Amino acid sequence: MARTGVFGEARRLNLPLRDKYLTHWSRIMNARAKCPESDRFSSFPTDDARWRAVERRDAGADGRFWYSVETTGVYCRPSCGARLPRRENVRFHGSPTEAEGAGFRPCKRCRPNEASLAERRAAIVANACRAIENADAVPSLAALAKAAGMGRFHFHRIFKACTGLTPKAYADAHRGRRAREELSRRSTITEAIYGSGFNSSGRFYATASGLLGMTPKQFRAGGRGATIRFAVGQCWLGAILVAASDRGICAIRFGDDPDALLRGLKDAFPEAELVGGDPSFERLVASVVGLIETPASGSSLPLDVRGTAFQQRVWQALREIPLGSTATYTEIARRIGRPKAVRAVAQACAANEIAVAIPCHRVVRTDGSLSGYRWGVERKRALLERESRESNRVSLPSQSR
Repeated sequence: MARTGVFGEARRLNLPLRDKYLTHWSRIMNARAKCPESDRFSSFPTDDARWRAVERRDAGADGRFWYSVETTGVYCRPSCGARLPRRENVRFHGSPTEAEGAGFRPCKRCRPNEASLAERRAAIVANACRAIENADAVPSLAALAKAAGMGRFHFHRIFKACTGLTPKAYADAHRGRRAREELSRRSTITEAIYGSGFNSSGRFYATASGLLGMTPKQFRAGGRGATIRFAVGQCWLGAILVAASDRGICAIRFGDDPDALLRGLKDAFPEAELVGGDPSFERLVASVVGLIETPASGSSLPLDVRGTAFQQRVWQALREIPLGSTATYTEIARRIGRPKAVRAVAQACAANEIAVAIPCHRVVRTDGSLSGYRWGVERKRALLERESRESNRVSLPSQSR
């Protein structure tokens, strides 16, 4: 059973609430620099690998290479929807210039010498993000869609597909970032409210908790006065620490030394107040331990997930990996629509504070081997082995019917 208020006098310590906020999506999109031509084949090092990408019309291969067809005299991008050519008639190229230099003309269907549909959409969304950031008042959905030359519903769908956020959610995230900056440098909260783009103090205070994770006054005081409940206990993986804000679980950590876990929590939350959990918190901790002990049972734990827009998209993708399954960093990058952001996906996994409930342990290398895990590779291996057994145990009865 978990030990709450562990170490006596540590029942009330000043701890920091993690101060992460959503980043500019336009900056993220603009950072998608294209690979040098000499590196474009690196993800598809052989003709067989390129041909398999063409067979499955892999949009993730677009911009990495192009292919031409001897019998038609045209060249295409890998995702082209035209009829699949015969393998012996196909050649591969590192750029449109190379293909045209070999005497091939661009396909009229996929237009391989122009920006791809995904790139055009990313540019449209990036422009919309800049319009939101630069406007004194949040532009309406109709105004943003008109500027993009799209209908409202089409634009809304494209924006959310590219960023993982609705235009309104993006605007709120941007204002939250500005509010943090203004609260840090303005002399009064009122000045910060209007400096961050809010038209009224009522609207700001109504959304402050979601934007800041605490009251404006607490934020200006560096999180002082915010409360984190915690418990330290033991499970089959060793020592476990569970911490929660008023909004939900904000940390699940594993280790060998309970003292080290508590010190790490104090370092992560230096200005908040740490309080030992009460009986209701004990039930929450029991749910966490139950999820670890019996993964197949499932659990809908209340989570206080704080991170950048990109991190939150990665963490949501992790939560969609089925029990008993794994995914590679490359697969996660593709699922969130950012196939080139494999390293950023790995960094988001490493930044995850909520072990198991956000299952970053289910992400492996491309060859299936286990990469580093914040709480130790052996724990990662043990978690995956237990989840595999649980998944098989659950599936066997249904197969026998």
